Amino acid sequence: MHALFAALLAAVPFGTLAGAHKTSFKSRHPHVVRNQVSTNKTYVVEDFYQADDFFDQWTFFTGSDPTGGNVAYQDMQDAMSKGLAYIDDCDNSTVLAVDSTSTVPAGGNRDSVRITSNKNYSGGLFILDAAAMPVGCGTWPSFWTVGPNWPLAGEIDIVEGVNNQATNQMTLHSGTDAACTIDTVDNVLQAVTGELLGTNCYSTETADAGCAFSDTDNRSFGYGFNGAQGGVFALLWDPSAGMSMWHFARADIPVDITNKVPTPATWGTPAGYWSSQTCDISTNFYEHSMVIDTTICGNWAGGAYASSWLPWHLLVYGLPMLLTSLLTCTSDAKWVINYIAVYQ
Repeated sequence: MHALFAALLAAVPFGTLAGAHKTSFKSRHPHVVRNQVSTNKTYVVEDFYQADDFFDQWTFFTGSDPTGGNVAYQDMQDAMSKGLAYIDDCDNSTVLAVDSTSTVPAGGNRDSVRITSNKNYSGGLFILDAAAMPVGCGTWPSFWTVGPNWPLAGEIDIVEGVNNQATNQMTLHSGTDAACTIDTVDNVLQAVTGELLGTNCYSTETADAGCAFSDTDNRSFGYGFNGAQGGVFALLWDPSAGMSMWHFARADIPVDITNKVPTPATWGTPAGYWSSQTCDISTNFYEHSMVIDTTICGNWAGGAYASSWLPWHLLVYGLPMLLTSLLTCTSDAKWVINYIAVYQ
């Protein structure tokens, strides 16, 4: 079934696909609460990524997709010439797209973009303001940070999901002997709005579920996010206290974020929280670069799609109707990013 699905998905124009979600293995690498993170501190901007100089501060990844996805990541020149990476002159947004017009041979790879920030960080307040994210079956968009020698320096997944997933998944991956778990003893779960998915952050190349929360706001991912005109994702990474993550739909973005004087203490309950009481933040997470990418299928999105949406269509309609449905559905597989800011 996997082979049939991969051939069909690769062969049709990608802008025509739609599907469903179920969690699966997903490696993407080549090889009263104590110490709540939010404080009354007002953060000061360190780096602001936007408009014309955006791409000068990022590196385009061109290797084979470590997740096994059906994509061919493009360098900056090719991505720009093919219309997969550009600055929209109308609103200064940065667009990162998957090729949605070509017919790719069965089993082939579709052109896409994966970029990594040239600068790395070991803490701070990270804000992504996006007007839209990639949607549709087979898509696996993500905004994340990662350190050297994965998993030793850790990974932080701020935005991630696959297919028609309704809400955002936020995950930490650690790789050292130093403890890193989600604290479930000291009422941490009462201080988040998200749903707990796993408590052990330790990850390896063959077992990398990590410790995660799923947002409960259906405007936090995919079609719901785009339908709300996008919004803001925020990660507050404080080595001495822990990590918190928020999502705000466009209509709910705090004014201090809009005014570039963010004060997380005023934002209310985060969607996810990882306490330093049960996770050695400094030892497990350091020197992280930011990454934005969209793959197709891969170990997570492909497996989730083939185990849910595809068999149902084959059972009810048979192969001819499946082919028809793939060619008549629509999707929009692109990031539209207003800015990315890092505060300290």
